[in-house]
Amino acid sequence: MGIFSNQFIEVIEWTDGRPDDLVFQFPVTGREIKMGAQCVVRESQAAVFFRDGKALDVFGPGRHTLTTMNLPILTKLLSLPFGGNSPFKSEVFFVNLKEYTDQKWGTPAPIMVRDPEFGPLRLRAFGSYSFSVGDPQLFVNKVVGMANLYTSDQITEYLKRMIVTRFTDLLGEQKIAALDLASRYDELSAAGKAKVEQDFLAFGVRAKSFYVQSITLPEEVEKALDKRSQMGVLGDLGKYTQYQTAEAIRD
Repeated sequence: MGIFSNQFIEVIEWTDGRPDDLVFQFPVTGREIKMGAQCVVRESQAAVFFRDGKALDVFGPGRHTLTTMNLPILTKLLSLPFGGNSPFKSEVFFVNLKEYTDQKWGTPAPIMVRDPEFGPLRLRAFGSYSFSVGDPQLFVNKVVGMANLYTSDQITEYLKRMIVTRFTDLLGEQKIAALDLASRYDELSAAGKAKVEQDFLAFGVRAKSFYVQSITLPEEVEKALDKRSQMGVLGDLGKYTQYQTAEAIRD
């Protein structure tokens, strides 16, 4: 956490977060930040100053002394008296900028598609993706300020819902036969990433990778396909038996 003085916050930093924490709200509720305080931002972090539901100023890695010079938007909004030396109230959100790899996504309910051979089908899809925060100020404005999402679990769950929505649209647009899906995973992965990227960028997030790893058919359809395959094998065996019979008669 940060180090506190008796009255005002003098050091703002995020030091004890878990490796997978995505965003951390510095505990300044009811406290005032001392003008001239230190804001310590570590590598792969950004510190976003947030007030009245909007992200205003962003600090990158390094040690920053809070003054009217390096908090121009916030100090202008506050109109600080006494030469800009008075304390001020503002929330501070630290954002982790690292790449979050091997994130899982999957359809919580089957996706209904129209197959050219089998008619209406319900499919389930699963895969993985990776992302990072590309625009911390936009991210805090949209995710924290508008969507009211504060924890890493809430945010990643929100991203997964966006992925499922886009991938459902994609399957409907592609109209790929169920029997051909397994050979089109690379194509679906590339198309899915392009769709997801558009939504992610609107929230200040970059989609680094996107993969489709499995698309499964309903159990009853799989059983029907297995039976069809068996019938095909039996059909070939029947022809082979006829051939053997014909050879025996000729001999």
